[in-house]
Amino acid sequence: MTTLRRLFSIPSARVCLVILAAVVLLAIFGEALAPYDALRQSPQILQGPSGAHLLGTDYVGRDVLSRLMAGTRLSVLGALEVIVVGMALGVPTGLASVWAGRAGEWFALRLSETLTVLPFTVFTIAVAATLGNGMNQAMIAVGILSAPTFFRISRAVALGLRTTQYVESAELMGASTWWILRTHMWSKVLPNVAVAAAQACGAALLIIASLAFLGVGVTPPTPTWGGMLASDLGYLELQPWAPLFPGVLMMLTVGALNILADCLREAGSDAPRARRGLLPRLLGRSPSIRAAANPALPSKELDRVTA
Repeated sequence: MTTLRRLFSIPSARVCLVILAAVVLLAIFGEALAPYDALRQSPQILQGPSGAHLLGTDYVGRDVLSRLMAGTRLSVLGALEVIVVGMALGVPTGLASVWAGRAGEWFALRLSETLTVLPFTVFTIAVAATLGNGMNQAMIAVGILSAPTFFRISRAVALGLRTTQYVESAELMGASTWWILRTHMWSKVLPNVAVAAAQACGAALLIIASLAFLGVGVTPPTPTWGGMLASDLGYLELQPWAPLFPGVLMMLTVGALNILADCLREAGSDAPRARRGLLPRLLGRSPSIRAAANPALPSKELDRVTA
C-alpha cells in the first residue's frame, strides 16, 4: 500500500494512469462505441477527416476511427497474453533456480541465455509456420522469448534475499521453501516484476504491431494498430496523414507504460529519487544526471542539485 500511495503522489504517474485507463476502456468498449462497423466498406474511399468520418476513411471506405477503436482490443489483449506467458514461465523458474542446486541452476541459466539470443520475428514466424498463423500462436511465441527477462529479475532478487539472516534462520528452523517464498520473498519480488511487466508490455505492443505489419498473428481485414499502419503505407501519396492516427495512439500507450514503469521503480525504492515531471522523464534528463555531467559545479551546488 505504501508503494501505491507513493505512486499516486507522482504527477507523471497519474497522467500515465489516465492514458492507460482510456486505452483499457477502448479495449473493452471500443467496438461497441465505434460509430461504424470496423469492417463495413463504402464507396467513400480515401477521404479526409469530416463530420461523417472524424478521422477519414481508408482505401476501401472503412471508417478509420471505428477501426482504431475496434483494433485496440486485439492489440491490448495480445500484449497482455505476452506478459502472462512470460511471467508464468519466467518468475517461477527464476525463483526455483535459487534452490535447484548446481545442475538445475546451470540448465536454467543456459536455457535463459538461449532464449535471449533468439530473434523475436524469426522465432515467431517459425512458430506460426509450424502451428498455424493465429494470434494465440504468435503471442505464445513472443511470451516464451519474454520469459528470460522475468527469469533474470526474479532470480536476482531471490539471490539477494537468500543470504539474509531472517531467511537463513527460517531455513534452520525447518521452514519449507514454499513458506519462505510466500512469507519473505514474494512481497520483495513483486514490485520488481511489476516494473518489468510494465516495460515488457510496451515492448510487446511494438512487437505485435511489427508482426501485424508483416501479416503474422492477425491477418486482414481484422483491425489492429500495426495492420492499419501496414495498409496505410500503400497510399501515402493520397493520405500522408493516415499513419499518424495509429502511430500516435501506439506512441502514447507505449510511452505511458515506460514512464509508469519508471514511476513504479521510484515508488518502490526505499529512498525515492527527486521526482521529475512528465517531460523530463521523456527526455531522460534528471537533475542528478545534469549534475554528474557537469563536474565543474562547486560541491555545495552539486549537493543542492542532487538533493
